[in-house]
Parts: sequence; C-alpha cells; structure tokens
Amino acid sequence: MKPLRHLSKYFRKYQAYLWWGFVFVTLSNLFGIFPAQAVRVAFDMVQDNILLYKCLSGFMIQEEMYDIFVGVLFFFAVLILVFNLIKGGFMYFMRQTLVVMSRHIEFDLKNEIFTKYQTLPLAFYRRNNTGDLMARISEDVSRVRMYSGPAIMYTMNLITTAILIIWMMLSVNVVFTLYVLIPLPFLSVSIYYVNSIINKRSDAIQSQLSALTTYVQESFSGIRVIKAYGVEQAMLRDFEAESEQYKQRSMSLAKVDSLFFPLMMLLIGLSTLITVYAGGMAVIKGSISMGNIAEFIIYVNMLTWPFTALGWVTSIVQRASASQKRINEFLTEEESTDTGGKKPFEFHREITFNGVKFAYTANGRTVLNGLDFTLKKGQTLAIIGSTGSGKSTVASLLTRLYSVSDGAILIDGENIDAFALDSYRQHMAFVPQDVFLFSDTIFNNIAFGLSSEEIPDIEERVTEAARMAAVHSTITDFPEGYKTEIGERGISLSGGQKQRISLARALVRNPEILLLDDCLSAVDTVTESQILSNFKTVFEGRTVLIISHRVSAVQGADQILMMEDGTIAERGTHAELMALKGAYAALYQKQLSEAYRQG
Repeated sequence: MKPLRHLSKYFRKYQAYLWWGFVFVTLSNLFGIFPAQAVRVAFDMVQDNILLYKCLSGFMIQEEMYDIFVGVLFFFAVLILVFNLIKGGFMYFMRQTLVVMSRHIEFDLKNEIFTKYQTLPLAFYRRNNTGDLMARISEDVSRVRMYSGPAIMYTMNLITTAILIIWMMLSVNVVFTLYVLIPLPFLSVSIYYVNSIINKRSDAIQSQLSALTTYVQESFSGIRVIKAYGVEQAMLRDFEAESEQYKQRSMSLAKVDSLFFPLMMLLIGLSTLITVYAGGMAVIKGSISMGNIAEFIIYVNMLTWPFTALGWVTSIVQRASASQKRINEFLTEEESTDTGGKKPFEFHREITFNGVKFAYTANGRTVLNGLDFTLKKGQTLAIIGSTGSGKSTVASLLTRLYSVSDGAILIDGENIDAFALDSYRQHMAFVPQDVFLFSDTIFNNIAFGLSSEEIPDIEERVTEAARMAAVHSTITDFPEGYKTEIGERGISLSGGQKQRISLARALVRNPEILLLDDCLSAVDTVTESQILSNFKTVFEGRTVLIISHRVSAVQGADQILMMEDGTIAERGTHAELMALKGAYAALYQKQLSEAYRQG
C-alpha cells in the first residue's frame, strides 16, 4: 500500500465524493435488508395461518380469509419492489460519486504525469523508450483508477453489508448464523487464489500484447522500407510467431478463467445448502421460524458478492500498488536543472560561447571541447563540418535542451541560465535536423503553438512563411491545400516537403534568434537556391545560426566556423576560408565537383 500513499492528496481533494459515496453505500445496503425482513414476515404469516385456512374449508369465511391473504401478499410484493427501487436509486448515486471520483483522480494523475514528462531532461528520454512512457500514463493509470474507484466502492460495500447483515443474523440466532457463514471465508480465499493466477497470466498477456502492438506499429511506420525490400512474407512470419505466443497465453488464461464461476457457484450453493439444512433443524427445535430460513437465504446471497469481491479487490490493490510504484519512479525523477532564472529575456549585443565543453552523460563521450566564438546581433553565423563534429550539439546547447559541462554561454555578458526559460525560448525558433511533423493539417503544423486569438492575421502569416520556405506552391497543389492531413509524422510528404514545412513553422513565429540545423539536407539544389534567395529577406534584422554540411547553404554567412572533433579548425568568411585553401576549401571543391557531375 505504500506506493498508493501518493494518491492521498487526491482523496483529500475529492473527499466530498468519498463521504457521500459512503453514505449512499450504507443507505443502499440498508434498503437491501428490508426486503429480506418483508419476506420473513410474509412466510411466517402464511405458516401461522395455513392450518387455520384449511380448517375453515367449506365455510364462507375461508374465501374472505383467502382474499385477505392475497391482499397482504400483494402488499408485501409491492413493498419489496419499492425497497429494491430505493436501493437501486442509492446504488446509482453510489456509482455517481465513487466511480466519478476515480475518473477525476485518473484525469488529474494523467495530467500530473504528462506535466512531469515535459519537465524531464532529454537524457531521461534517451534512457527510456516511448512504449514504456505511454504504458505508465495509460495502462498503469487505468489500474490505479480501478483502485481509487471500484476497489474502494466494493470495500465499502463489503464492510457495510457485512456489518448490517451479520448483525441482523446474529440477532435472530447465533449458532445458525455461524453455520451459514462457514463457506464464505473459503469463498474469499478461493477467489483470491484463482484471481492471483488470472492476474499473473493477464500480465503475461498484456506484455505480449504490448510486444505485438509495438511490432505492428513499427511495421506500419516502416511500410515503405518493407515494400521496397520485398520482405512482406518474412514480416508476416514474424507477426504470426508473435501472434502465436499471444494466443497460447490467452488460452492459458481461459483455462483458469473457466474455473472461476463454477467454483464460485459451488461455494454459494454449499452455503445455501447449509442454510436450508441447519435452518430446518432449527425450525424443528423451534428456535427459528420458516420465515427466518427464507430471510437467511436472501442474506447469504447478499453476502456472496461482497465476499467474492474481497479476493478481487485484494488483487486490484496489488496491481494498483505495482502500477503506482512504476508511476512514482518517473514522478520522483529529477527534473531538468536548466529551468532558468526569473529574468525576462533581452538581447542587444552578442551571443558568446566561452570555452564551452560538453559530454553526453549516457556514454561520457566529449562532443565539444573548449568552443569559443561570438555571434553579434543581426549577423549570420554558419557552422559546417563532418558528421559527429559537434555541429548539432551547439544548437541543442543554445536552445537549452542540454546544459554545458564546462564553460559558459553568454548573451550580452549574462549567462543564459539567468533568463526565464519560457521567455528565452519565445524569442527563438529552431528547425532541427530530425524533422518532426504532427498528424494534423499542414496549416496547424506551420502555425504550431500559435493561435488566432494571439495573432489575428495568422492565416496571412502562415502563407507568407510558406512562401519564404518555398513550399507555398506545393501546398496549394494539394486538393485540400493548407487543410491537407499529412498523416503520422508527415508520412504523406517527401523529405524535402517536410523540411520546408518545418522551416515555415520556425519562420511564422517571427523569431529574434533563428537556429537552422541542416534544415535543407533533403531539398534539391534548385529549391535550396530559391530558399537561400528568400533568406536574404528573412535574415534581415535577425540573429541567425546555420548548421549545415553543404557549403552552398553557408557561404553567404557573415562568419563561418569549420568544425572537426568538437573544436573549431577554421573560421572566417567564405572568401577568407577559400583563401586559406584548407579543409573548407577542399570541401567546397569536392561538393562543387559532385554538383557538376550530377548536373
């Protein structure tokens, strides 16, 4: 139960639901007892007067007595119906409080987890896979909800039912009550044992279902590769193997599950049998009446489900505790330390990298080693180099996705950590190397994070940004234009189209600082030339950092850094670097030759 203490704050928040739920559970069970007492009175009335009725055979008064009997029995039938209707009404309110409370807790817990996810550093996402993150916010939370709603509701039902009914039974006959209750503990233990087996096998099925779902999701996401390599049959065989494991585990569960209801009915029947036998003996001795037997049979049936649910509830609590423990592991995860200060962001002069070093904690490899450069406000700085030279890491550090290992990044002499993170990033737009588009319309992907309430002319802004990114004509060629749904991760678009839409998403924000991380790698040279021509207007008045492996994309920058192994090998303008005839000039000549051969 210790991991479930995390839910205490939610129970305090919704304590009104909890208390009203207890009231409705109690009232529901109280009105459930009254029909049993009505049945007892009716049975006793018939038993006490049946001999008198038979003795009056042949007399006119017998018919009158019959009419009275029928009228009284009809009254008891209506009374029982009314009691059950009232009980049903309180059961409805019981579920409307306790189950609704669990839904509120589920909603709050999911929001808490999602909020926590957004505060965790990128290193956390390197250590954990997406499937596990999704499982904790969906399946684990659902199991916790079963504890915070149904489990609590059935526990209250068991406690109030047991107290009310056993108290009523003991008031009739103590010995008879003990005989009747003998099978119920065995029923709970048996149900708990069977449920434990069912839960273990259910977990195995859930694990296999997760693997099967992951396999299918990856197959559909990579359907282009599968078709291109012609491996459909091989993929089908692997899917059949995964499905076979799922089937075998499901069949194993079905065998145990089939034992559940027969076992329950056997023990319920045994309890009823004991009630009839022990009750008959007590009637013979004169310690109870026939009506008491009927009353006790109803009581036994009323106690059956609460005692059956005891094993089920215990199992729910165990599973909820295990799930909450998994959730707590992430909720207690250390948040990103780079939350920033409270100072509003201001930028007037320059961005400075002062001896910046950085190493990823996952592998300890040093990516940047003493990086020094200055980017003045309104200028364009370009970084070029081979794969693994540390180019993209510069953008990640500047956007504060990671914190430097040593050295400092300064803006107007102020460490970037001093600025409030939200304020800092609102003045910046980043086009990452790994383009990610949402399963939404093209318009919503470009206007991501913006709204018409904030920007009245948002449609014009989106269209203008698309033109700057040389993608407007492509979008308008689609039948639905900007309302075109692009599918998961933009699967319906080419690589170049996705990059240009991602670029438009950055431009529409009208950022003060613009970071472009190899955002034209999938674009053809003609489109690249068009975009670069537009950049002359886009870059005006902005501070821009361009990261690329193409010389053609960076040669117009005010300053170019040629990086090798996390350090700056060469720096200067395009003309200055060409005059050096070093690594930059060699790369330029190589790419120029390749473009000539292709063209």
